[in-house]
Amino acid sequence: QVQPVESGGGLVQPGGTLTLSCAASDSNFRTKSMAWYRQAPGKERDWVATIASTSRSIYTNSVRSRFTISRDNTKNTVYLQMNSLQPDDAAIYYCNTASREWNWGQGTQVTVSS
Repeated sequence: QVQPVESGGGLVQPGGTLTLSCAASDSNFRTKSMAWYRQAPGKERDWVATIASTSRSIYTNSVRSRFTISRDNTKNTVYLQMNSLQPDDAAIYYCNTASREWNWGQGTQVTVSS
């Protein structure tokens, strides 16, 4: 079973920027739609963004125009650039396939606070 490794989280002030990375050892990575999810304390894990194998991307309404999902198939890595971060964006961020077929990784913590 594949387990991704997320990284890049941290503490940022409101309005700041972070770029998350997610790497996974999946030989079929390039054929899969990949997604980012997040889970805030006391809440369920929510979908954030998806990038298809074609690199077409879609976003949940609250992050559209602020976040950008991208992928590098040569590195089996998916990224999430997050601009204009707000306190409501604070959560643990996870990646998985769009169908959630992998095991969940440890995630990477994003804290937005002044």
